[in-house]
Amino acid sequence: MITVFARYRARAGRGDAVRDTLEAHLAATREEPGCLRFTAFRSSSDPDRFLLFEQYVDGAALDAHRASPHFHRYIEGVVVPLLEERQFDLYEEIEPGPA
Repeated sequence: MITVFARYRARAGRGDAVRDTLEAHLAATREEPGCLRFTAFRSSSDPDRFLLFEQYVDGAALDAHRASPHFHRYIEGVVVPLLEERQFDLYEEIEPGPA
């Protein structure tokens, strides 16, 4: 399983446009066969900051997500031009070991 944490900081005052676009992107992404979870959060203290939590069955599913028409349409086509900052990190879950 691959986990992605993405952090977005929208240009001042553009948070509503980012939120609206993420709402459409969420629905499409959750339908992907390799997507286990896709959740977006908006900061309570700064409406221009967002955190995305994504989980995919494997690297191929993440690659398929990034190649999808909705990723190109919503994220690259709309969200990225509205951002001042964009960061993402990939994580692998640590499983419990022997006690």
